[in-house]
Amino acid sequence: MQDLYKKQAKRNMITQQIRAWDVLNDDILDLMNSVPREIFIPKGYEHLAYADINTPIGNGQVMLAPKVIGKILAALVIIPTETVLEIGTGSGYLTSLLAKQSNHVYSIEIDPEKKRLAQINLKRLGIENISLMTGDAAKGWSPNAPYDVIITTGSFPKLPTTLQKQLNIGGRIFAIIGSEPNMQALLLTKLAENSWEEKCLFETSAPRLINVNESIPFIF
Repeated sequence: MQDLYKKQAKRNMITQQIRAWDVLNDDILDLMNSVPREIFIPKGYEHLAYADINTPIGNGQVMLAPKVIGKILAALVIIPTETVLEIGTGSGYLTSLLAKQSNHVYSIEIDPEKKRLAQINLKRLGIENISLMTGDAAKGWSPNAPYDVIITTGSFPKLPTTLQKQLNIGGRIFAIIGSEPNMQALLLTKLAENSWEEKCLFETSAPRLINVNESIPFIF
């Protein structure tokens, strides 16, 4: 991307997309302005790096739109001492933002080639507080549990109870739940071992995580 066009596109992303969606936290806006989104975009789609869309990254998966990612980060309120589980690394863009906010990110990607490319992208930025692993984390990732934050980059019909069991008390889960055309972005906060607070952040749409079971049980 040409520098002038990139600067203008990034400025538009911040002012016309993310701010316009009531993401007003300067730390989050500065963070998203600092990370070059275009390096995480597949070849041929670079012109869409800062567009207000979910960007295809192959195999039916997408990089979530900038305003959606901004809203997620604003809702999770991650602090530097926290450990994060990301289910679905994709190209690594959201991973990079999570890493800059937290102590450590465990990011699981089912597609080995996507994981390899994400590793290259993240290495270019010199980000080291990340463990990238290939595997199926649709029901969570127990080896490094419990976590303070769990975030899923694809959707579920219902939230797996196994994810809830892998969260610390006080921890938060972001997940997109439902079926087309009715999906909701939910923030779940673990108040106690069997006590949860649920908040609908916004309505949205996202592809299913690969290997998600349509009959996964839901405890709410």
